[in-house]
Amino acid sequence: MFTIRDERVADVAAREALLDAAFGDARFAKTAERLREGRVPADGLSFIACSNAGVIGSVRLWNVSAGAGRSALLLGPLAVTRYARSHGVGAALMTHALGAARRAGHSAVLLVGDAPYYGRFGFSRQNADGLWLPGPFERERLLGCELEPGALASAGGMITAAGEIAAIPSLLAHAPALVGNDNVAAHRAA
Repeated sequence: MFTIRDERVADVAAREALLDAAFGDARFAKTAERLREGRVPADGLSFIACSNAGVIGSVRLWNVSAGAGRSALLLGPLAVTRYARSHGVGAALMTHALGAARRAGHSAVLLVGDAPYYGRFGFSRQNADGLWLPGPFERERLLGCELEPGALASAGGMITAAGEIAAIPSLLAHAPALVGNDNVAAHRAA
């Protein structure tokens, strides 16, 4: 038994461990990662699947432009822990994420993945035929799903990152806690 809920800050470490186990370091070299890098996921569109064992699945959606002047979302990565695969967790996460995107008023979702798996959720290569990614990718794995009929009709051009830029963590935010630390004070004096 599992539930799907919005991702919380407390889930970050478990999510990252799940993604590391599922994809390894290679996930950081993928072209789709360039579109997520330094960005915040689309508002309210990051989900976690949980069981008594903790976080067992994750999916996030990101704002992108599907060619000039056409907004869309980029889905990914979708990951499910090894022992929970083939139990419907990935399908439930996909259905939940696409429904939430539709309710939030988004009209199209893109992803890089296996057409036989994602086709059952409405993704097809034809919906992304006129689009390309800013780096190497396998053409047959770039897929699109129209949440609103015609949303990707005649879409063409480069898929680019959009949406909110992630804040850069600052040690200054922790300065009040550090001021009382003798080691920090001694380092500053040196």
